[in-house]
Amino acid sequence: MNDGFGRRGFSIALFLICVALLAGGVWRYATYQAMTQLSARANSDLALASDRLVGQLQRYRDLAVVMADHPEVARALQGDVRPEDSTLLRGVADRAAALDVMVIDRAGRVLVAAADGAGSVNAQSFVKRALNGALGRGYGTDTGAGRSYFYAAPVFGPEGTVLGALVVSTDLSSVDYAWRGDTAPVFFTDGRGQVKVSNRSELIFWRRPDGVAGLRSPRGVVPDFEVSYVGPHEIWRLGLGPYLPEEALHLKQDLPVIGMSGEVLMDIAPVRRLAASQAAAVAALCLAFGALLFLATERRRTLTRANVQLEGRVRARTQALRDINNELRREAAERTEAQLALARAQDDLVQASKLSALGQLSAGISHELNQPLMAVQSFAENGVQFIARGKPERAAENLTRISDMTHRMGRIIKNLRAFSKQESVQQVRVDLVGVIASALDMTQARSDEIGAHVVYDAPKNAIWVRGGEVRLGQVFINLITNALDAVEEGETRDLHIEITQAASITVSITDTGQGIKAPEQVFDPFYSTKDVGAAKGVGLGLSISYAIVQSVGGEIRAHNTDTGACFTVTLQPMVQERAA
Repeated sequence: MNDGFGRRGFSIALFLICVALLAGGVWRYATYQAMTQLSARANSDLALASDRLVGQLQRYRDLAVVMADHPEVARALQGDVRPEDSTLLRGVADRAAALDVMVIDRAGRVLVAAADGAGSVNAQSFVKRALNGALGRGYGTDTGAGRSYFYAAPVFGPEGTVLGALVVSTDLSSVDYAWRGDTAPVFFTDGRGQVKVSNRSELIFWRRPDGVAGLRSPRGVVPDFEVSYVGPHEIWRLGLGPYLPEEALHLKQDLPVIGMSGEVLMDIAPVRRLAASQAAAVAALCLAFGALLFLATERRRTLTRANVQLEGRVRARTQALRDINNELRREAAERTEAQLALARAQDDLVQASKLSALGQLSAGISHELNQPLMAVQSFAENGVQFIARGKPERAAENLTRISDMTHRMGRIIKNLRAFSKQESVQQVRVDLVGVIASALDMTQARSDEIGAHVVYDAPKNAIWVRGGEVRLGQVFINLITNALDAVEEGETRDLHIEITQAASITVSITDTGQGIKAPEQVFDPFYSTKDVGAAKGVGLGLSISYAIVQSVGGEIRAHNTDTGACFTVTLQPMVQERAA
């Protein structure tokens, strides 16, 4: 018994140690990841603040460069100093919100200034740089102008010599005053490390010199300052007051354009709290898992028996599902076979409809072929006689007419062969103008037989639509044949065909017949207005035409007009593909 308790206690202690190590690892990883994200945000904040400061100071540099080219400045440096020069510089300083604007000669004397008692800056390095012909910048001295920032631009004479310098100064306190209220402490230091601009007044004039483990200001070294690292991240431990973080992530960015370095302090207390909460959550989860594991061990035998029973039920259920699945597969195969049979029946029905239409047109087509054949025979006999009489030119005319007649018969036979063949359901690019022209050729004999007048203004250019040439030809032959049947018994036998092009292509076929008694039923199978048993059809032509148009993504409609009936076929355009 004691050995059992001892082993159990040892296991629990080992488990608690593992949980503590895991929680520590999670805390360290979460801290590192959060530091990385905080560093990215700090970089963004520092870049934004740096851009703002550079932009605010750059306008004073531009002011110095522009004013250096002012003719009044050059005149003053050439010895002609006027009282109104101070008024000019004062106006420029007021409009640009500058602290002062000064004109300095080569000896370093201030000739004209916007502010009274501006002081002497002739010994400053930025003035010397400007007098040497380059743009200078710098800070004021600690006595009276420690927060001033200067830009000095050289003033050149007509021969290119430096006549003097124009100096523009600004008060840096006005810059950091506009930043008060920013969340992250941001400060900018000069080359000596002294803070010149900041959104926290506690940091103004503070400096951290090399070799001193503390942040130094004119009032002494700040106590409790330490530097540590979390991976590549530098952490400052501060004791600078309630408005600055106790621990902060420190980042630095050099700004050579203005001669400063930008630095930012991001509070890492939220990072510590987040890492601690994640570590605590992992520890709690592991402890809960351990407790559940302990309880699971006690119930293992019961669960084992239940598992055996459950596996038996699962096997039985799996077998039942397998049988159901096999039955579903068999039914799916039967349905697929039925769909294929239906598709074949539909194709056979379409082909039968086409052959039925050919039967209806056979008499007219025979007449169309018989007439040119008789003409060919007559022209051939006449040609023989003309050759016998020594008139070869007349014989050549007859041969030309024979050629025209054979071309006409060839066109009719070509349309019949194209119409009667079995076409696949693949959708291709089809010339709608050619399809309608072929349909009119095949129904020409029927139209001439009843004396119908077909009004059709064929477009000069091809109109490409999506579909199949044979199937679309069957649609328009059915519609034209039905229209001719409708006008056969009427006094006025007119048939109008019109093509309209917009977002889609619409073909309208209008007749002067008796109209449609039930337009909503005209596309139903076996619906017909003809006599029962008539040879003109059994009511499947429009139903098949409706299915063909729907299969190519189009639409067919029918309605009555004041003079008869109108069928409209809307098809999708299909542009010509360009060769690669």
